[in-house]
Amino acid sequence: MLDKKATDVLILQVAPLTSVADYLVIGSADSDRQASAIADHADGILSRSGSKPLSVEGTRSSQWVLMDYGDVIAHIFRQDVRKHYALERLWADAKRIAIPGQQAAIQPAVSPRPVKQKKVPAKIRA
Repeated sequence: MLDKKATDVLILQVAPLTSVADYLVIGSADSDRQASAIADHADGILSRSGSKPLSVEGTRSSQWVLMDYGDVIAHIFRQDVRKHYALERLWADAKRIAIPGQQAAIQPAVSPRPVKQKKVPAKIRA
């Protein structure tokens, strides 16, 4: 994904949370055309190494391309679509795997929610 300038690429280890896959790889593209190019490039590289996808979905519109390699599922989103589906929040409990050569993200995957303060009855405050 990074070879084709995908942004905000992250790897989530979801194995302890689901039996569907061990890892999710998520990346963003600026356009449908870039998302398609990222998917084609990833498929080409993985095919040359002997890995064929079990399924590929979303290549027609390229707003969200899902590539299922069994233990690894890759999601390539157009940026606005990624924000809408927010897989990082859905899998907030998943461990983030560092990508070699990438700087660690400074901000957390999920913004903390503000804690609501309970109102204390006047009798107790006195």
